[in-house]
Amino acid sequence: MMMYLNANELDTVLVVIQTPEEDLCDLDTHHGLTVVELYIMPASFLTVFILGLPLNLLSLWVFTVRLQRWTRSTVFLFNLTLADTSWLLALPFLIHYHLNHMHWNQGLPLCIAVRMFYHNYFYLSIFFVTCISVDRYLAIVHPLRSLVLLDRRKACLLCAAVWTATLLLSIPVARMTLIQTCPGSNRTVCTLYVLLRETGESLPYSLICSIIGFLFPLLAICYCGLRSIRELRRRPLHPDHLNKKLRLRRLLGAVLVIFSSFYLPYHLSRNAAVVIRAIYPDSPASWRPADTAFVLEMCICGLITCVNPLFSCLTGRQFRNEFYGTIAAMFPRCPRMQATSKGTQMNLRKRQEVSSVAPVRALPAPRP
Repeated sequence: MMMYLNANELDTVLVVIQTPEEDLCDLDTHHGLTVVELYIMPASFLTVFILGLPLNLLSLWVFTVRLQRWTRSTVFLFNLTLADTSWLLALPFLIHYHLNHMHWNQGLPLCIAVRMFYHNYFYLSIFFVTCISVDRYLAIVHPLRSLVLLDRRKACLLCAAVWTATLLLSIPVARMTLIQTCPGSNRTVCTLYVLLRETGESLPYSLICSIIGFLFPLLAICYCGLRSIRELRRRPLHPDHLNKKLRLRRLLGAVLVIFSSFYLPYHLSRNAAVVIRAIYPDSPASWRPADTAFVLEMCICGLITCVNPLFSCLTGRQFRNEFYGTIAAMFPRCPRMQATSKGTQMNLRKRQEVSSVAPVRALPAPRP
């Protein structure tokens, strides 16, 4: 026996199969999540966009115009900046969505693209920071083998592999992203998979991403940093080794601060929001504290795009000199920027003079 459904009955069936995000539809109740979604998040994203886009566009200009010699680290830092800029260019769509009272009118393809890229960006950033740490490890612990294991061409191929892998990793986000009409209104929401009622797919996916995209890279970064510091301690005392050890400690400290301040709270709050939904599937009031914490963490994580240019200055000496020089040329009347630019140029000249006049250390005589 065949059953035929009219359009209204079909819409009802679809709503039953996958209910909309109730917290995003119920905006009349002024709980914390509504305040964050309607006011804090667009203000935060707009601030990040205004601050981060000029910094990252300037960084891209320095990479493509001012830097003449590219190393492996330069390749990784350039791709990190490219990921930051791409994410920032997608941010106006989310700003408009939240300012428009959570009403999405840009169509399903753009909704999927924005959600995928937001999710994808964090793992691009994590993987490129991990590549920088591995590059420093190879240069210090295996200086000769690193020239073969990871030359500049292989670094470019590795970056292409990272972009491809993160894109594949975010494909389930496209499948879980929907445009849904809120019951009793004409407002449509662009769903976020973390806030969906059904957790059969979102829970294992969130946990797998946390392990592959956060835990494994963090362990690799800690291993590379500690092994590199241990190798520098083992070598004979030399001023150049002391400088390398100091720079390496700064790099490792900066990476750990970024992970502990941004990536760790993001993954903890995201998994908590999904797990609580799985434990209490019929209690929306139990979800809201975790949902609010996760959405707040989304606002905080946007600041990474403003921090990464500073991380590039800390990591790449040549980039730092060109970056400061460019800003000093843009603001000639700022004495502080002029002093900073002159200081970096003087330090660079001193290093070049020391390296040019440093005596060649004799090799020890072979044992009889």
